[in-house]
Amino acid sequence: MVMVMEEIEKVKEVEKAARVKEIEKERALKEHEGVKAKCPECGSAQLVHDYERAELVCNECGLVVEEDFMDMGPEWRAFDHDQRMKRSRVGAPMTYTIHDKGLSTMIDWRNRDSYGKSISSGSRAQLYRLRKWQRRIRVSNATERNLAFALSELDRMASALGLPRNVRETAAVVYRKAVEKNLIRGRSIEGVAAAALYAACRQCSVPRTLDEIAEVSRVSRKEIGRTYRFVSRELGLKLVPTSPTDYVPRFTSGLNLKGDVQSKAVEILRQAAEKELTSGRGPTGVAAAAIYIASILCGERRTQREVADIAGVTEVTIRNRYKELAEELDIEIIL
Repeated sequence: MVMVMEEIEKVKEVEKAARVKEIEKERALKEHEGVKAKCPECGSAQLVHDYERAELVCNECGLVVEEDFMDMGPEWRAFDHDQRMKRSRVGAPMTYTIHDKGLSTMIDWRNRDSYGKSISSGSRAQLYRLRKWQRRIRVSNATERNLAFALSELDRMASALGLPRNVRETAAVVYRKAVEKNLIRGRSIEGVAAAALYAACRQCSVPRTLDEIAEVSRVSRKEIGRTYRFVSRELGLKLVPTSPTDYVPRFTSGLNLKGDVQSKAVEILRQAAEKELTSGRGPTGVAAAAIYIASILCGERRTQREVADIAGVTEVTIRNRYKELAEELDIEIIL
């Protein structure tokens, strides 16, 4: 009996030592990764992977931090979408914009087999039943059904606004967090989805106004604003105020203005921010006024009505803002 107890103690000591070694190895690995996460020369965290040269390069000072690393991408090349789909050996990537994160299977609507041959009429009826049950079992309960509806609503609004993929993914993550914290109860799904999309636009620096979100949503501007304030407070979203400079590229593109007009408008806004002329004023109105002044100075005049229509503000707002900017920045405008 004593010998058995001694053997058990020895086994415990060996396991404990192995566990200690494992913890030390994990700590060393984390420290090693932490060192690589920053440039040893200038301390910058902006490291870029150059896959053509297999190097990890600092974007600030140009130091090669690591070289000859392994490329985890595919070993084949594709020059169009069809080649990419044929040569790919895996499914679609995981996405938060689908209620099951895109991990479930889908039965295609085309009645063809894996060889591209047409399916017989008898098998077609069976395939129709399978497709119907597949759609039903993908959504198992009311929570998933509501989530699927909300995410499809998010995708519809994002498509109408022409928002990029990263904004859609961020909006879906914000909405899922709101569902986990039970913030949906007592509020409309459309309202929370629109508020999540507005928060995602601000997080990703792709600003859209509440009026633009309200135009493509099925709820009012007031409800979106109220829901957005509640969701951002409960989820602790740290969102900085929108800068007028963020609106300049979109407004100048809508007015078909050249790059020098955009650069001039950004310079005017930078000078205005230094003199604190932008604080306490709507960013869209200030941006529109700066673009109006820049278009006149660069010889590509646009009327106040044209600028107001693109920016979604009134002519009176542009008139008041451009007079303030011209007076404070000593800009001569020949009308």
